[in-house]
Amino acid sequence: MPTCAGRGQAATGTPGLTCASMARSSDLDYLKAVPLFASFSKKDLRRLARAADDVDIRPGYVIVEQGRPGHGFYLIIEGTATVKRNNRKVATLGPGEYFGELALLDRGPRNATVVADTPMRLLVLGPREFGGVIDEVPGLARKLLTSMAQRLREADDRAVTH
Repeated sequence: MPTCAGRGQAATGTPGLTCASMARSSDLDYLKAVPLFASFSKKDLRRLARAADDVDIRPGYVIVEQGRPGHGFYLIIEGTATVKRNNRKVATLGPGEYFGELALLDRGPRNATVVADTPMRLLVLGPREFGGVIDEVPGLARKLLTSMAQRLREADDRAVTH
């Protein structure tokens, strides 16, 4: 999983991966567009951005692997990635799209593999960092639960109509 070894690290020592200590303030719009965080205030989004790592990925890098435990949330700022399920391409993701949000809540197995197609810049948020933000601002937990409930209802509605 691409993450930084520690706050302020310039690189992790992992080939094809470099990290900055935090997200850029311009990334708040991307965070706000994530349904999970849509109800967060600008101040809450800044906290979240400060907790995230800004990670550069080389093409071909396997960001997450199907069946492996989830360890983080990824928001694409630049570049594209291919999503494969059971070795079959199911989607291409680009800027503003994200994956791994359930790993913020549990470490269940990934349901797909995501591989960088181009050089990428990602915001990466681990469950520990996310938990720290929630502990710091307990009201975010309610907003998060409300958002998750809405997404569950939407998914349920889609399942019924298909």
